[in-house]
Amino acid sequence: MIEALTSLAAFDKVAGTSFAETAPAQKAAFSPAAVSGIAGPAATAPTDFGDVMAQVAASARDAIRTGEATAISGIQGKATAQQVVEAVMSAEQSLQTVVAIRDKVVAAYLELSRMPI
Repeated sequence: MIEALTSLAAFDKVAGTSFAETAPAQKAAFSPAAVSGIAGPAATAPTDFGDVMAQVAASARDAIRTGEATAISGIQGKATAQQVVEAVMSAEQSLQTVVAIRDKVVAAYLELSRMPI
């Protein structure tokens, strides 16, 4: 698990972000009020597809980090079993979402590559 944390830190360097900087922004952008448009003009949702995908990736990265950190805390006896299960299930759901998005992108690319010129 430590190697995974290191590789996630490498993602931070590439993306030019840090875990502490992105977490509040992700919660605000993907809150139910912001998604449904109820929050009003103060809430700004990303309009660029690349920004949306970057936020989804950052949100998944944060969920996976939280799951790993909670699992380590559980091993050390600092977190309850319920907290560990909830964090790991959230991380698993995020990972499944990312994999599904990747599969759709690959399928779209393959479909485009089969088109006659």
